[in-house]
Amino acid sequence: MSSHFIDDVAIVGAGASGLMAGIHCSRSSLRTLILEGSGKIGAKILMSGGTRCNVTNRNVTERDYGSDSPQKVRHILAAFPVQKTVSFFQEIGVKLVPEQGGEYFPETNSARTVLDALLRELQKSGATLLAGRKVTKLFHDGEVFKIQTVREMFEAKTCVLATGGLSYPETGSDGSGYALAQSFGHSIVPTTPALTPLTTVHKLWQGLSGISLPVRLVLWSGGRRRITFEGPLLFTHFGFSGPAVLNMSRFWLRFRECLPTEIRVAFLPDLSEEKFQTLLDQDRSRTPWKNLKSLLGGKFPDRFVDALLKEIGIPTGRQLGELRKNETARLVKALFAYPLPISGTLGYEKAEVTAGGVSLEEVHTATLESKKQTGLFFAGEILDADGRIGGFNFQWAWSSAVVAAQGVMKQAHVHRGGVQRA
Repeated sequence: MSSHFIDDVAIVGAGASGLMAGIHCSRSSLRTLILEGSGKIGAKILMSGGTRCNVTNRNVTERDYGSDSPQKVRHILAAFPVQKTVSFFQEIGVKLVPEQGGEYFPETNSARTVLDALLRELQKSGATLLAGRKVTKLFHDGEVFKIQTVREMFEAKTCVLATGGLSYPETGSDGSGYALAQSFGHSIVPTTPALTPLTTVHKLWQGLSGISLPVRLVLWSGGRRRITFEGPLLFTHFGFSGPAVLNMSRFWLRFRECLPTEIRVAFLPDLSEEKFQTLLDQDRSRTPWKNLKSLLGGKFPDRFVDALLKEIGIPTGRQLGELRKNETARLVKALFAYPLPISGTLGYEKAEVTAGGVSLEEVHTATLESKKQTGLFFAGEILDADGRIGGFNFQWAWSSAVVAAQGVMKQAHVHRGGVQRA
């Protein structure tokens, strides 16, 4: 079956960027069609931020993203910055409240509030949203885009690919948008999971499941210090998670493809090695009979202290005055530069976002229109930009969606007639 009229714009994907693009296009009197492949709309929105939905962050710059084109990321974010995001959601009935770390959540602390408001606004604007319409083929016949789904064919003057990446496939992300982009000659910056937990086969650390510690993680690759993240590290039954680990995962995956790479942990991020050594020496001279485990127990859970001392071969009953020079050296290294024993990651199955994607060098920065095909636009995770944890990926979704929608408005010839879709 074929669509019997031509839409001004067809948006492929009804995630955060697809819904945002749809609202802005439809508000500008463009006949807007949104096609979602899965039966569920906005599944990733509903599960984000522990189901609270971290909509954006107070401080957003291109430095918060991984991309081969950071300058382009900066321009796209600047076109629809955080203040405009907060105002937009306020306007559609979602009050956003900033938290201490800079993250903005809806006042209701419910992701459902965010999704419902977007869907209400989309309906109010007059856009058509169809779920269960998996796009299998997309091409341009010289006049219009032909969008083939499993059910029917649609036609549109312009098209926005907002299909997401490969992360959390249970939400409908399957990477199919990359193939659609490639069919128009686009190259894809190689993808890897990002914001995904790390695994270990080290039984000692698996046994610490449930313990969370503030840490500093440093990625060393090719003998050089590459990037640092601070934040909580959560020990799990499979390995390591928590914000610091999730932020680091994409860099560990990408650097290790070509260089020897390891992540070193500082378990006392607020202290330097020198300061700790001084404090240890002072305690050793004042209370040489004090147990090392007791000293560390004031800073860490007992289970962690037992595991750490076992790992570095120091008896848990060792008194400070009995500490040997080589034991002190091992302790300091373990506390400030412990090489995390990583065996892999949980991959795309548990990744919150995909690193890599459609190259930003192949789109016009001001409009996100393809340099390969006039009338083809991109928004969201399909592009080569992935943010750290804390609302940055949603801000990229909103900003890129608005830039793409504005590009569509400039390019599309508004067709105001036609038959209403049943």
